[in-house]
Amino acid sequence: LLQKYGYTHLSAGDLLRDERKRPGSQYGELIENYIKEGEIVPVEITISLLKRAMDQTMAANSQKNKFLIDGFPRNEDNLQGWNKTMDGKADVSFVLFFDCDNEICVGRCLERGKSSGRSDDNQESLEKRIHTYLQSTKPIIDLYERMGKVRKVDASKSVDEVFEKVVQIFDKEG
Repeated sequence: LLQKYGYTHLSAGDLLRDERKRPGSQYGELIENYIKEGEIVPVEITISLLKRAMDQTMAANSQKNKFLIDGFPRNEDNLQGWNKTMDGKADVSFVLFFDCDNEICVGRCLERGKSSGRSDDNQESLEKRIHTYLQSTKPIIDLYERMGKVRKVDASKSVDEVFEKVVQIFDKEG
């Protein structure tokens, strides 16, 4: 789907997990501790990984200059860091917000945890992640909503229904 619209998908979480596993990473242990505690990794680390991935993608193909950044920004610090680092280099077209009830999210993550190998797919980490979301991330979504940049998807629906709604948004946004 993203390729059809010319987007490259970058997951902040995947970049952090990959960096955590990378031999010789100066950030590996730090990232692991933040993830396990359901806390947000310091913005400098996340932005440096995102920027590196964006630069590498565009260096390989200059036409690939549209990115869907998954899971970022997660708090005010992330947003300020993004604005400071990427000002004049990247514009946020819209925020794709998958709105889902906490109980459904927890159930899905616990199910995923049976095979994901993720250190944060457990009840304790999930409760911390929900607290972090409500305290830190929801205000960022609200901010973008006031700017008219949020495109909301009811993620409690079936995979097919969610996908159809996402297709409609990308058809409209390009």
